[in-house]
Amino acid sequence: MLKARGVARVFTAAVPPPEERILLDAGFELRERLHLLRHDLTGLDGHPESGVKLRRARPSDRDQILVTDNAAFDPFWAMDEEALDEAVGATPASRVRVASDPRVVGFAVSGRAGKSGYLQRLAVAPDQQGRGIGRSLVVDGLRWMRRWGARRALVNTQVVNERAHQLYLRLGFVPEPHGLAVLELDLGATS
Repeated sequence: MLKARGVARVFTAAVPPPEERILLDAGFELRERLHLLRHDLTGLDGHPESGVKLRRARPSDRDQILVTDNAAFDPFWAMDEEALDEAVGATPASRVRVASDPRVVGFAVSGRAGKSGYLQRLAVAPDQQGRGIGRSLVVDGLRWMRRWGARRALVNTQVVNERAHQLYLRLGFVPEPHGLAVLELDLGATS
């Protein structure tokens, strides 16, 4: 059906090991491994303010958010408008915060569902990385989650994104025992 519509490849969302095995057995191939990390939302007050000014995203920021995201990620991971909407709408409660100077130089999408919080997306413009913007956005999101009753937060990041992985570890995230995987299926190779 998808092949008849001209779709050449399909990709999974991030899946845990049991689903990964089923999909591999069905002909999918590994596209990328992801770290999965958890934060218990304690110790957040020990992170001093960085001086980075954050504010709530406005509708007028949307184009700049997408420009920042596309600059920060390789094309496979870069978000378009639909993906941004999906990230914001993935949980019952969410918020988008930006760092601007006045252009948007970083943003984070944080979400909550019950007692769990999720760092849905974090992006900092490449020319602004290493200045504390990502750290400020993450801590801000974690504090928001805790304030609204979350007990833990989860984030995933590409295994090859060592910079993000190290940031999360420095901020108190701990690796979950298993990671996640994104898989792909080449529909041209299937019959």
